Amino acid sequence: MKIIGIIQLLSITFVHFALTLANVFLGDNIYYAVNCGGLAHTDLNGVHYQADPLRVGIASDFGSRLTIMRVDPRDAILYQTERYHTEDFTYTVPLPKDDGEYTLVLKFCEVYFQSSQQKVFDVIFNDEIVIADLDIFKEAGGIGVAYDRLLTFRGPLDNPKINAFYIYRGPKTDIPFLRDILFDEEIEEEEEEDRFDEEANVKLRTEINRFEDEPVVEDPYAEQDTSHMFIPFLIAFACFFPVLFCLCKL
Repeated sequence: MKIIGIIQLLSITFVHFALTLANVFLGDNIYYAVNCGGLAHTDLNGVHYQADPLRVGIASDFGSRLTIMRVDPRDAILYQTERYHTEDFTYTVPLPKDDGEYTLVLKFCEVYFQSSQQKVFDVIFNDEIVIADLDIFKEAGGIGVAYDRLLTFRGPLDNPKINAFYIYRGPKTDIPFLRDILFDEEIEEEEEEDRFDEEANVKLRTEINRFEDEPVVEDPYAEQDTSHMFIPFLIAFACFFPVLFCLCKL
């Protein structure tokens, strides 16, 4: 089965994004934006996504049960909702009136499959494959991980889907990157280290309390009668003078 989706616009630049933590305001240059399968939303970069106008296919919020990595929680909704279909479906976008460079940003997140090779499709623009065999789970690094690419699609494995997209008037260098996935892992490592430290402190406090609560062990020699230990010394001292007297007589 061949499934093709085409988005019409004047000029599109394709790019893969990686890492940023700073918010860049893009709102003034957004030409068109849709939160696929979801309601209207304005993200931290000022991009206003309209509610999904499409009625073809299935709108799903299955991903709302997941915590989405690589994106601020306030914008997770863009990756938690999606539109998918078993047949062809198309978002038709009117051509921009102004000439210039435009960047199409499409957002993906695998929210259902838990391994690669379950949802694979080609990226197509104007009937040409620009990305072959896109596997969201593999490229993103797992389930619930935000992944941005610029694309239209078709697919032989399962049904293609899309979470959100927008068209920005300007170069791709203006687009803020996604957070690096290690950002979340480092937080988890720090939390794990803090947990181990706290467990060690609790164990140490427990040991201290245990020692403080235990009864004091009595010294077995404290009450022992040591007076008999001086008797040999007294006898030796008494014998010393007679021996000394006899030696002097010689």
